[in-house]
Amino acid sequence: QVQLVESGGGLVQPGGSLRLSCAASGSFFELNTMGWYRQAPGKQRDLIATEDGGRNTDYADSVKGRFFISRDFDRNTVSVQMNSLRPEDTAVYYCYARVRLGVGMTFNEYWGQGTQVTISS
Repeated sequence: QVQLVESGGGLVQPGGSLRLSCAASGSFFELNTMGWYRQAPGKQRDLIATEDGGRNTDYADSVKGRFFISRDFDRNTVSVQMNSLRPEDTAVYYCYARVRLGVGMTFNEYWGQGTQVTISS
């Protein structure tokens, strides 16, 4: 199995910055895509940013130019630097990983426990 542990959430004023980090641990063959999603109250969970094994990144339009994802492939970690934060960025942020547990096996998806990010003055 795979465990994802997030850190870095909190309360920030509008215009501020925050960095979220996530570390993957466990036994697996391939850690392909890692990234971040968020879910605001009463809304669905939406993609924020992901980076796959080929270092290809994907961002939600709402965060392009403000959020920047980075991975450490040696340490199995993923981080997102969030700048120019807005009240509408308030949500629970979830770490995501797409993992192959063994050779020839299909990919499984894993989620972290979530970390609250609140943007308010």
